[in-house]
Amino acid sequence: MKKAKRSVIEEFIALPDAEKERIYQEIENESTESMLARSRPLNARERAQWRRFKAKGRKVAKTISLTIEKDLLKRADAYAKRYGMTRAALVAHGLQAILGSAA
Repeated sequence: MKKAKRSVIEEFIALPDAEKERIYQEIENESTESMLARSRPLNARERAQWRRFKAKGRKVAKTISLTIEKDLLKRADAYAKRYGMTRAALVAHGLQAILGSAA
């Protein structure tokens, strides 16, 4: 029986914490210019995937005003930053978790 090949994510997770931190710092400190220099145009498959992604889009959004305790907001912002999301995305995910995605 063949052993299943590990995904890139599984390989990263298996790395020692120090190596993960080194990679994270390398990415975090990389400039936008150097990232753009490494970029390339999308190929046909990637363009089709991007069109499908954009077509799904987001339902019409509504801007709201929300009052929240300062300490809770600090924790929420720290969580959002840690997981690479916006405050709005964090609130939306929290609401979907409570209300369900069919809401």
